[in-house]
Amino acid sequence: MLRSLSERKGDTMVVVVSNRIPVAKGWEEDFERRWIDRKYQLGRSPGFIRNEVLKPIKGGYYVVRTYWETMEHFERWTRSPEFQKSHENTPPKEAFSGPNVLEMHEILAEYGKDLRQDRIL
Repeated sequence: MLRSLSERKGDTMVVVVSNRIPVAKGWEEDFERRWIDRKYQLGRSPGFIRNEVLKPIKGGYYVVRTYWETMEHFERWTRSPEFQKSHENTPPKEAFSGPNVLEMHEILAEYGKDLRQDRIL
């Protein structure tokens, strides 16, 4: 029987928070520049693992992913002054073609070249 990482004793759960952001046509360059020029506060946050900003190849959403050691670490960050600061100076409403979609997942399995072996967590 497969068990999630959070159900295993001695292991920590890795939480992936994905924010799917629909950027309006004509605002892509501005949106990308904001991420490239951004001063990241995340790296100093307890429990933070990494951040990715994904650019759509064909239409669709931009996706911002953060990886956290636990859900508690992520939630603590969302209540921090650093979180508030990182969400200041947001683009105008017309920069978006709709609402963002926030998704939270736990890593169940990992596969990839950089892993010594495939792992079912």
